Amino acid sequence: MQMMNSRRKTEGIDEAPNDIENPYDPLLEDLRNLFTLSPYDPLQEELDLLTLSPYLCIYRVPERLRQGNEKAYTPQVVSIGPLHHGEEHLKGMEEHKKRYLLDFLSRTRVSFYDCIKMIKIQEGKLRGCYAEPIELGSDEFVRIVLLDAAFVIEFLLRYYSVNFLGQADDTVTKPMMMWDVRPDFLLLENQLPFFILQVLFNTLFSSADQQPSLLEISYFSLQREIDSKRKEEIFGEICSSGEEVQHFVDLIRILYRPLKSKTGGELKGTAVPNVTELVQAGVEFKVGKGSSLFDINFSCGTLKIPKLTVCDTTDLKLKNLLAFELCRHRETNYLTNYVFLMKRLAKTPKDVELLVEYGIIDNWLGDAKKISTLLLDFDTGVVGNDYYYASLCKDLNDYCRSRRHKWMTNLRRNYFNTPWRIISIVAAVILLILTSIQTVCSIISIA
Repeated sequence: MQMMNSRRKTEGIDEAPNDIENPYDPLLEDLRNLFTLSPYDPLQEELDLLTLSPYLCIYRVPERLRQGNEKAYTPQVVSIGPLHHGEEHLKGMEEHKKRYLLDFLSRTRVSFYDCIKMIKIQEGKLRGCYAEPIELGSDEFVRIVLLDAAFVIEFLLRYYSVNFLGQADDTVTKPMMMWDVRPDFLLLENQLPFFILQVLFNTLFSSADQQPSLLEISYFSLQREIDSKRKEEIFGEICSSGEEVQHFVDLIRILYRPLKSKTGGELKGTAVPNVTELVQAGVEFKVGKGSSLFDINFSCGTLKIPKLTVCDTTDLKLKNLLAFELCRHRETNYLTNYVFLMKRLAKTPKDVELLVEYGIIDNWLGDAKKISTLLLDFDTGVVGNDYYYASLCKDLNDYCRSRRHKWMTNLRRNYFNTPWRIISIVAAVILLILTSIQTVCSIISIA
């Protein structure tokens, strides 16, 4: 009976052509038959976009960031949304998406046509989420959103629990395939608005079902990407407050949010001392115990920096977060400020090696030079008059300029660097004092 219901729900789409070159697409044909659509007018959409949409949240990465970094912003396995749809190297996943759509429709409490109507009703808002005109007709646009949204939801469910595995699935059950797909969810240009995922997800479970929420399965999939002790706390705040999440990149950024915002200041020049220079000036490094990645503090000659894990997705994750801050959140660009500081502290492989030695960087890449290159490759632009770490940088510079600190560091490094040297120096000082006392006593006795 379930198979019959599934077939009724999906009639017209379950006979997907095996030949991807075949221009006939049953799903697209169903859309055309279901709606009488007015002709798509790209000029009209461009005119509409002259007034910025209040829903705008998905952007093309600026060209200056993209130059030489195409791979960091371009999906490698699966396209999500319209911006990269149809690219040749991504076509292999299109048949997978159709199989996932079949499984999605077999779970849902509504029909295939109801899903189409839900997306069609939201089409104007969906298009308004993208920072450029989407030059696709209405039926093709709705088709892409339905296929991609169903794929994302099914992927998240299967990643969350084996209880949600559907047909024979080599996307989630094969670990290498799963790890290849997940990085594509971190890309700014490869997003669907979260609200449309929620609309479709709401059709899956009745309110009586004790099933995970869309936010829960999204967090479960993305949590390993966030270096923050507060991520559980922040996630709880999002769930309880109903805070709007725009898409996956936005969710990651929210989960990085510092405990308290603080007023920045103007950075006087950009000559922040690097780790090697700070060590030479006597600065001690310790792993910060703060709850946020941004809780970097300097006090009494000790610089405390929370641990940063650098793995194979760190590069594209941070680059896309920085691009999102540049396009959308210039007033609260905490990550941009953080990366600006770290790339100046770790200018050389030697600096990175020291941070690894101190436990501040957890290096999964194996090569300190790779991390140094990675940090220097980040384009943070020029920080303005509200730099989050302006006061910290001033204190570090002042400490390094102090002759007393340099003298004490030189003394410790050259004369008190081993217990035997300390003993010999103390013995020499005692001998000098005793000799001086003996000399004074001799002079007094003669007098």
